[in-house]
Amino acid sequence: MIETVDCAIVGAGPAGLTAAIYLARFNLSIRVVDDGNSRCATIPRTHNHAGYPGGIAGTELLDRMRRQAAEFGVHVTDARVETMRRVGDDRFELETGAETIAARTVLLATGVVNNRPNIDDADHDRAVAEGRLRYCPICDGYEVIDRAVGVIGTRTHGYNEAVFLRMYTKRVTLIAPDATHELSDEERASLRELGIGLADGRCGKLRLEDDTIVAPTADGPIAFASIYPALGSVIRSQLAVDLGAEASDEGCLVVDDHQRTSVPGLYAAGDVSKGLDQISHAMGEAGVAATAIRNDLAKTRVLAR
Repeated sequence: MIETVDCAIVGAGPAGLTAAIYLARFNLSIRVVDDGNSRCATIPRTHNHAGYPGGIAGTELLDRMRRQAAEFGVHVTDARVETMRRVGDDRFELETGAETIAARTVLLATGVVNNRPNIDDADHDRAVAEGRLRYCPICDGYEVIDRAVGVIGTRTHGYNEAVFLRMYTKRVTLIAPDATHELSDEERASLRELGIGLADGRCGKLRLEDDTIVAPTADGPIAFASIYPALGSVIRSQLAVDLGAEASDEGCLVVDDHQRTSVPGLYAAGDVSKGLDQISHAMGEAGVAATAIRNDLAKTRVLAR
């Protein structure tokens, strides 16, 4: 018979590892499963995560968190959860392909995957490492002050990102990814007023030249210090959605004030839930979720220890 743990955590990014530390220190039995695709690991250096003067690389932050969790007996299983199902009213079973994990509760901390622009893989990784390709203006808009910045996107999402970056630099250009920009008259007027340039698509394959990143547009190539793709992302919420969990139109899981999804016993924290995609926010949600998990299990008197 499969041992049933108190909580299975899917994902070992900042949210999943924070929850693991909390739950282990609540003296609960847990399993953590991670497929090695944390978005945090792709961050060359974050400067707005408090407590790290000079910033910290995403990989280093995750390593520190894993080592801290290990101090309380947490082991991360390197695997991908392929399916998840409810068994009765008080248990979930998660299949990794190599094993079945049974748990009284589940915390999804699976995050999101950014949609990439058209760029060779090697150039992409180099551009991200060098700050020529950036995915989060909230995280690192500060680093592009007064520099030439391109935003690949259109419609309201692209418009909002370009306007956000305008508070850091006057040299912003919004580039349509495919064809003519799909913007309202009001949005176009606002961009003109702010001095934000518009370049229609199709945007060709990005390339690196000297210390710039070049975007081929219908009007010719444009060189930038940094480019921000505003192309959306894939929310990794399918495991929960397949169980009937409520999600937004974009796929983010809808949770209550204690990170409970609409499926009893299933919780979500971090970028997979609806909210601000930031490390500190993910960690805060994880602390709330872990405490709720502990308290909810205590109410049903099914704590393993």
